[in-house]
Amino acid sequence: MWYTPKAYLKFLKSATNQHGVHSPFVYTFVTKCLYRKTSKEAKNQLRAYRNKLRKSDEVIEVTDFGAGSRVFKSNRRAVKDIAKHAGARFSRMKLLYRVVTYFKPNAILELGTSLGLASVSLALPKTAKMTSLEGCPQTAAVAQKHLKSAELSNVEVVVGDFKQTLPQVISEKFDLIYFDGNHSKEATLNYFEQLLPTAHNDSVWIFDDIYWSPQMTEAWQLIKQHPRVSVTVDCFWLGFVFFRTEQVEEHFKIR
Repeated sequence: MWYTPKAYLKFLKSATNQHGVHSPFVYTFVTKCLYRKTSKEAKNQLRAYRNKLRKSDEVIEVTDFGAGSRVFKSNRRAVKDIAKHAGARFSRMKLLYRVVTYFKPNAILELGTSLGLASVSLALPKTAKMTSLEGCPQTAAVAQKHLKSAELSNVEVVVGDFKQTLPQVISEKFDLIYFDGNHSKEATLNYFEQLLPTAHNDSVWIFDDIYWSPQMTEAWQLIKQHPRVSVTVDCFWLGFVFFRTEQVEEHFKIR
């Protein structure tokens, strides 16, 4: 429980801003994406999606394939409580939207749809075809309903255990992959290895909650050390991985 706050204080001591970045690629990414403001129109659309979920009276029985919840003691949960406590924060939604508008991927894969709070952020720019995998049929149904209401026809939600659904998509080439399906070291590294054959020189991979637990941080450190990984940007809540062969291997912490 106390690991994440302590890790954040440690992160702040070693992190820098754009002035500590000497890589032109990363400097531009930081200044023109991470630090750029989200457009008012996009913020309004993202907020509207989020607010609909937070006002929902629906109660669902959640099937949890991941590392469990720190908040909920029961699998029977109100949608509005999931949106409030377990969904992507609004700041993260805005950042994911900016990442897509900055890199302009053609194909996106998301591991872990949940209620679609991150999904809507990745799909809203409408620059890419998006596939989102979700293990829980109940949360997937809620996400599908709200994504349809938001008129986002570029998202396909694939429901089922990742052990069955992930092998179905690894033949495709994804420009951006968002990992938010299972906050355990073993699962995270397994997904990383399974999807590695799909990575190309301009791929952008984003790992959620890399300081969720000591084990998740260990997974992040191992990913950074992989020989195919050239550059990483650690923003504490999110970790960005790049495979650019032209880049000198560097790892940045950006606050």
